[in-house]
Amino acid sequence: MACSASSIYCPNPNTISLSNGVVSDSNRLFGTKNSFFLGSKLVSKATRITARPEPVTLSGSYPISAESRSFDVVIIGAGIIGLTIARHFLIGSDLSVAVVDKAVPCSGATGAGQGYIWMVHKTPGSDTWELAMRSRKLWEMLVESICDQGLNPLEVLGWKKTGSLLVGRTPEELDKLRRRVKQLSEAGLRAECLCSSDLLLEEPELMVGEDSGAAFLPDDCQLDAHCTVAFIEKANRHFASEGRYAEFYNDPVTCLLRSGSSWEVEGVQTTKSTLYGKAIVVAAGSWSGSLMHDLLRDSNIQLDVPIKPRKGHLLVLENFDALQLNHGLMEVGYVDHQTGTQFPTISASEPYDDRQALSVSMTATLDAMGNLVLGSSRQFVGFSSEVDESITNRIWKRAGEFFPKLQDFPLSCFSKSRKVRIGLRPYMLDGKPVIGSVPGLSNVFLATGHEGGGLSMALGTAEMVADMVLGNPGTIDHAPFVVQGRCC
Repeated sequence: MACSASSIYCPNPNTISLSNGVVSDSNRLFGTKNSFFLGSKLVSKATRITARPEPVTLSGSYPISAESRSFDVVIIGAGIIGLTIARHFLIGSDLSVAVVDKAVPCSGATGAGQGYIWMVHKTPGSDTWELAMRSRKLWEMLVESICDQGLNPLEVLGWKKTGSLLVGRTPEELDKLRRRVKQLSEAGLRAECLCSSDLLLEEPELMVGEDSGAAFLPDDCQLDAHCTVAFIEKANRHFASEGRYAEFYNDPVTCLLRSGSSWEVEGVQTTKSTLYGKAIVVAAGSWSGSLMHDLLRDSNIQLDVPIKPRKGHLLVLENFDALQLNHGLMEVGYVDHQTGTQFPTISASEPYDDRQALSVSMTATLDAMGNLVLGSSRQFVGFSSEVDESITNRIWKRAGEFFPKLQDFPLSCFSKSRKVRIGLRPYMLDGKPVIGSVPGLSNVFLATGHEGGGLSMALGTAEMVADMVLGNPGTIDHAPFVVQGRCC
């Protein structure tokens, strides 16, 4: 299958050392490799269409590109969600996959995050718990497979078992932590509640008062998003030599394509290409809602995906060795700020307002390269990605309240060795990602709205989407994440 050098990456297969030995028992995960599910019908792979009649666009306003390609699955979005969905199809079936993005991988929320694969701030029994637990297991399986190949997960993924500490400083917070540790332990995780003296032994640099304590999960891990995305891309590109994988970056999707006789979507039109696909997956993060609105503008499908971009700042101090950290830390307030319980309700139709509540809660970790990563902020200010120095200063000040040694260093001292990461988290109003088929468009699927948990829920989401497309029974219940009733 020919590839266009201007829009598709086709690597030399001899340069790829990592292939598909990542998830064992792929037949169990994916079922038959000879057919796949679209809506209510099972389509034989032998019927794959390579030459199609002239399509009709939903909007009717875009010309059809002379360059047309056919795939089984077209994924819109090259963040961690989109790329892991592609990976899951590639390693567990013989389907062909295209990944399309208006920019490049790691240019959105994925590349701006802290890389936590943590359970300490998650609540057993919540709607997202099983998805997070399944993802955690799949990450561990991936790490084991990397080790089996004689590679170092720290070098490949930036993977570290740091353990996590959820720190409280009042009697009320300590009560909350005790209850959380009990829940986590009953859910099967190693968890313990540390008193002030034990906490000080774990983190000598932390300011620990009489009422301080922490929930401690020694098995929690973190990774580096850029390393991880590079690894997944490299593994995915192995399948380009088989004609099963292609990337279309810096190539925005402009409209959906449908057949002239039905509303079934047959592909997407980008600025450069026409990409036919039997299944379309929209995994465009914070832009998923506005993208679906634009794609369906002139159709008879009424769908409002109520995703809001939730802006976050992270402060990164490179090669910072003045502070010893033994684990990853976050304060108890991070949990409420993550779920949005500290904010006024933002309705789906409400315009953005710069005066919406801003939260800053302490998070601190050392990444794989020894950089100190401090956070984090949350606010609703639309799609702005500008750095706000007042927020950066608040992050530094908040960190200093937990680590007094930082108070000895004005932030201005690090003008040459600091970076600020800005990310737009895809926030759903009910706090859960939306994963499932679009009502009225049985072969169009959404996988978005993970807020700050994209990395931690990515592999479980990928498995869930693949099961939906292939018609396989799911490993976990997908009912909490359906589109119906949540996107009007």
